[in-house]
Amino acid sequence: MSVDATTDSTRREQTKRSRCVLITGATGAIGGALAKEFASPATHLILHGRNLMALELVASHCREKGAEVTLSSVNLNDSDALATWLGTLSAEQLPDIVIANAGKNTHPAQLGELEPWPEVQALLEINLTTPIAMAHHLVPAMRARGSGQLVFISSLAGWHGLPSTPTYSASKAGIKAYGEALRGLLSPCGIGVTVVMPGYVTSPMCNAMPGPKPWEWPPERAAKVIARGIRANRARVSFPFPLNFGTWWLAVLPAGVSQWLIKRLGFDHVGGQ
Repeated sequence: MSVDATTDSTRREQTKRSRCVLITGATGAIGGALAKEFASPATHLILHGRNLMALELVASHCREKGAEVTLSSVNLNDSDALATWLGTLSAEQLPDIVIANAGKNTHPAQLGELEPWPEVQALLEINLTTPIAMAHHLVPAMRARGSGQLVFISSLAGWHGLPSTPTYSASKAGIKAYGEALRGLLSPCGIGVTVVMPGYVTSPMCNAMPGPKPWEWPPERAAKVIARGIRANRARVSFPFPLNFGTWWLAVLPAGVSQWLIKRLGFDHVGGQ
């Protein structure tokens, strides 16, 4: 094969791979399911995760579906390392879709006891500060290109704080508000913003949460709904409907009524209680 033929083949391959998707927390239940949902011969996936062995397993599934996959395990809590990584991506392979999925949870050990402060700090850093930092590092290049989409993972707990997970609820309410505000700010620049508000999705983090878990979904089902909303550039993707409808009412009812309902339905359980 001639050099010109090889070059033409490479260009065709690059043209065919028309979409680049960055997913943090790709070793988690939702992140891994989203990676497999987006995997296709036309997609370059940039997958981030702390556990490289688990990340390689996700990557192998995606490669089997024809996707090009690049892996990263950069420390998202290291502001300098995060800035360097995203700066390199902005210059060399600016993602079309950025899904800031990495997150964690914590909860009080018992009623009347706050969550340990180191856990609170770590949760706010990865659930709230890191997604906002990612936007700051990537939006300038997206704005210059005139296109891009940011996806923030909130939660139905963002509608009204739950006594079982106060800091988690706060972080998800914060990223919900940030994403909603950013959508209006960036829309004129051709940049879409989608806020995802899942209910209970089967995962180790979900299993560790105290209290009832009504209408729990498998991650594959959640990923299909999320991916469909991202492709449509929807402002909000929230599910499942019964739980979304109920938690939405907690946000609009008088606070005293909402607090009574939360206790009545068992969402005030903490620790082993």
